[in-house]
Amino acid sequence: MSQTTAAPPDAPAPTGIPRAGRLPRWAPYACFAAGAGAAVLLGLLTSLNPATFVIYTVVLGTIALYVASRRVEGSRRAIDRLVTCLVVSAFGIAMVPLISLVIEVLSQGLERLDGEFFSSSLVGVVGEGGGAYHALMGTLIVTGLTTLISVPIGLMTAIYLVEYGTGRLKRSITFMVDVMTGIPSIVAGLFAYALFASFLGPGIRLGIVGAVALSVLMIPVVVRSAEEVLKLVPNELREASYALGVPKWRTIVKVVIPTAIAGLGTGITLAIARVVGETAPLLVTVGITNATNFDPFDGRMATLPVYAYYQLTQPGVPPQFAIDRAWTAALLLIILVMGLNLVARLISRFFAPKTGR
Repeated sequence: MSQTTAAPPDAPAPTGIPRAGRLPRWAPYACFAAGAGAAVLLGLLTSLNPATFVIYTVVLGTIALYVASRRVEGSRRAIDRLVTCLVVSAFGIAMVPLISLVIEVLSQGLERLDGEFFSSSLVGVVGEGGGAYHALMGTLIVTGLTTLISVPIGLMTAIYLVEYGTGRLKRSITFMVDVMTGIPSIVAGLFAYALFASFLGPGIRLGIVGAVALSVLMIPVVVRSAEEVLKLVPNELREASYALGVPKWRTIVKVVIPTAIAGLGTGITLAIARVVGETAPLLVTVGITNATNFDPFDGRMATLPVYAYYQLTQPGVPPQFAIDRAWTAALLLIILVMGLNLVARLISRFFAPKTGR
């Protein structure tokens, strides 16, 4: 039997096939350091602010890395490095406003994040002091009512579209949900105000009106998220239930919904986070007050977004105390939204169906 002898590791490449080299690992850092040095030289000739310096560094470093990679590694690897730099740069650009927003809100809002801010309202407060207890309670009440209105309607609509809907009616509902998803928030507020004003008279301001306005924004989000989650439930589970003689409604309640409960909970939580910071509908429907009102069916209520808006636009004299309260209210809203997103992650993690053995 003949034996094939392997070529030695250091054998030259076949004739006509060039062997591309590889840049060392420190080459990208060196290219961007060179780009930063070139940006510094440009800054000595012309005035550069920090943002322009970063842009010049990224652009010049990317060009240097592309040229070096093309000369050493070939065009294919150079294009790969170029696209990688573009993707990382796009990510960095997207993170800049987010990080700057968080830093600014933290630096401005932490000063008034104290016990008084959570325990007192603005009744009798002129200038220093006061808090947002009434606005925080109003936000929780209005958001809770919005959830009670939106979640049953949204879930039942999604169940109909996935499990029962066919033909023209299903297409019409899907089209209307898509249209509602793009409705401006102020239009939802005007709709709710006009609806209640036609029965209760003009100038009506109630917490329930704000809840209805937010429901117009929240329902399509719940429908869309729940519909996609229900579609992910395997048809084999439904068919196995039908084979045992279980009726369709009971299959949905006992099989489909428990299987999709993690995704449904996540979608509902994210929908709540979507509407908790809305301002325009609440300006029209709920208004503002300095006192604490726990009854959404009687009089105006304060909410955190509207509270921050009025503290910033009508600060009084001296204005700095009201502006500080506005920054703290904005920080509290960010904390609420972040907490809701964290709850959504936890729901998705702990309530997902266990597929492993």
